[in-house]
Amino acid sequence: MPLEVILVFAILTVAVVLFLTGWMRMDLVAFLVLGSLAVTGLVTPHQALQGFSNPAVITVWSMFILSAAFSFTGLARMIGQQMYALAGKSEWRVIMVIMLISGLLSSVMNNIGVAALMLPVVMDISRSTGHPPARLLLPLAISTHLGGLTTLIGNPSNIVVSVALADAGETPFRLLDFTPIGITIMLAGTLMVALLTRKLLPASKGQSISNKLKFDDLSNSYHLEDRIFTVTIPENSALSGLTLAESRLRPALGINVISIKREGGGTILNPEPETVLRHHDKLMVQGRFEAVNALKRWRFLLPEQMGTLAETISLEQLNLFEVIIAHESPLKGKTIYSIYHDVTLVAIRKDGQTITKGLRNMTFSGGDMLLVQAAPEKLQDWKEQKIVAEFRTVAPEKLQFLYRIHETLFYISIEESSELFEKTHSNNQLAETFGLRPLAIVEKNGRVRIPQMSETLALGTTLLVSGNRSDLSILKSYKTLVIDESHSMAQSNLEADDVIMAEVVLAPRSAIAGKTLREINFRKKFGLSVLALWRDGRAYRTNIHNLQLRFGEALLIYGKRDKIAILGNDPDFILLTDTMSKPMRLKKAPWAIIVIVAVLAPVVTGWLPIELTSVVGVALMVLTGCLTMEEAYQSIHWRSVFLIAGMLPLGIALQETGAAALLAGKLALLEPWTGVFGVVAGLYLLAMLLSLALHPAALAVILAPVAMQMAEIFNLSPQSLMMFVAIASMSLLSPVSHPANLLIMAPGGYKFSDFVKFGLPLALFIMLIALFLVPVFWPL
Repeated sequence: MPLEVILVFAILTVAVVLFLTGWMRMDLVAFLVLGSLAVTGLVTPHQALQGFSNPAVITVWSMFILSAAFSFTGLARMIGQQMYALAGKSEWRVIMVIMLISGLLSSVMNNIGVAALMLPVVMDISRSTGHPPARLLLPLAISTHLGGLTTLIGNPSNIVVSVALADAGETPFRLLDFTPIGITIMLAGTLMVALLTRKLLPASKGQSISNKLKFDDLSNSYHLEDRIFTVTIPENSALSGLTLAESRLRPALGINVISIKREGGGTILNPEPETVLRHHDKLMVQGRFEAVNALKRWRFLLPEQMGTLAETISLEQLNLFEVIIAHESPLKGKTIYSIYHDVTLVAIRKDGQTITKGLRNMTFSGGDMLLVQAAPEKLQDWKEQKIVAEFRTVAPEKLQFLYRIHETLFYISIEESSELFEKTHSNNQLAETFGLRPLAIVEKNGRVRIPQMSETLALGTTLLVSGNRSDLSILKSYKTLVIDESHSMAQSNLEADDVIMAEVVLAPRSAIAGKTLREINFRKKFGLSVLALWRDGRAYRTNIHNLQLRFGEALLIYGKRDKIAILGNDPDFILLTDTMSKPMRLKKAPWAIIVIVAVLAPVVTGWLPIELTSVVGVALMVLTGCLTMEEAYQSIHWRSVFLIAGMLPLGIALQETGAAALLAGKLALLEPWTGVFGVVAGLYLLAMLLSLALHPAALAVILAPVAMQMAEIFNLSPQSLMMFVAIASMSLLSPVSHPANLLIMAPGGYKFSDFVKFGLPLALFIMLIALFLVPVFWPL
């Protein structure tokens, strides 16, 4: 086997593994494939980059924008809302209506956009009919793939194989060439899905996301009852008179205050951060009871209260050093914790001032003097790397009079429980919230040592910490909270006309994927509480503000109805109730229809190519006010665009190195036993297997040159084989290979195995239809 063929197969294998495992983003993998092919000389630099100007890529991003115009003008929603009148109560009828209407939309809209648009509509149907979301959402996702097969512009893979035919000098597909086969497969597939739903998706499935907006239903769905309890603020508590934000209950203890019941009557639902706490307030909170109860057995003490223990620690034992930031230091303009995690920052001397508060977010300048706790060899490395200009030990007198360290030290004694220190102390949320910096550990035997960043604190530990003594009153007040785990406040009291619970998922083009709720300042930005997060088939209810958000997850939110409606207008989220969706530009709907007709008519007649008319259509949609240019940019699923552009050079390499011919030759070995139809079925089954990991467009890019070689070997119609490739490229078996599938995972409570179990018989059924039907319209 030639070396270049081995290299192509090696790159292809690595790409498939990365796609399947999800270790890297799909678009990043595509870029690596592009670069590897160019560096190894398997394609020329021009061939490596020409995918970005390929007609398939241009058509795909243009159709994303045209689809968005259908959404913004309300055309698609008006069609979708007809489901209410047509669906009725019968589950079989509901599924049929959902699939047929969604399939119709997918014939002219991008299937990701259809899935995002129809998701809240289907959730509303689920609530009104009582059918679990899991019985409806997987059929919704599948219908977008089946409907996309009915026209050239319905699925990106259709466009890819058509362009591949044109590049090979063959007649490409026209706009409606897919229609006879696609319509038949969509109708037969819809009937098959309605049958499979009864057999493979039990009614109990999908209750992870509830059918109603009632608090009790959503609470049970996310098992919130396990994490809801009541705390009472006692008389003379330091928390009395503080705002909810000033109390730092959520960031410090990981609890959400859902409601406040005042003494003498009156309840505040979803209190604002500015709500002032009073003594005798009963707070219904959501979080870990054990974490709050653990503080009962903690002690916060000043050095003078520790007696002989305080005398066992001298300042010389603390490994404190004074360092001066070099003028060319990489720390300039950054925080010390953004680069170095094995150094404890105690104080800063900046512009003649000593700073001991807010150190975690303090940025540095050249010449700043820092008081740090670190190993001397670490600081020597810093000096050699010119991170610091110099470092030196600090005399106890200087620590006291210049850095006033005696004003920042106190003890925390963890006598019976380390619940809040289950993780390493460097990650502890209580310490992070209050800026506590552990400087020494006093063990039970009296031994004093410097804490390690990766160390888990044991029971009976006494910590010497540096922090703000003014926070001691708040820390001590946590100990005095009266905790009632018996749910004495009825959950039904948390319902009101203007305060509700709802669910949202990240939109396909969300910019906040990979960020935490804390990083985007969700609570302050939207004024809503996030009570739980649904991920990988289970609910997370603790410390969710520190979890990185992923596409396909659901958030359970609680707050005022008008603020939830505002969240529904945010492009980063999809609100799972259509009744609160953002208003549409209904007056522009006629213009959207005129533009889409103007785009498609020249293509149907063969006058102009789709890649040209679609770009002109984008300009017309903006000029007519159907959407703005900013909305046009935001509507493009850039990950899919770059994925196709990055993978197209792999198709060229497969063709030019002979790797495609080799694969076609292997499939040709089936011919003596199975005949030509068996070879075609083998191509379909190969595509079906690869669809577990590959995006449909990427799969079409890889298999298109193989299909062309097979057409040459067996003297078959290349259009017929390309039609098989487009049909086989649909993502029916995997949630990870297509955003439309991933979008419905959390709302439906699905697992990866659900897609395989449901999609495999459907894919085989479609293969049988295609083997019979394709030769009728495109003779082999």
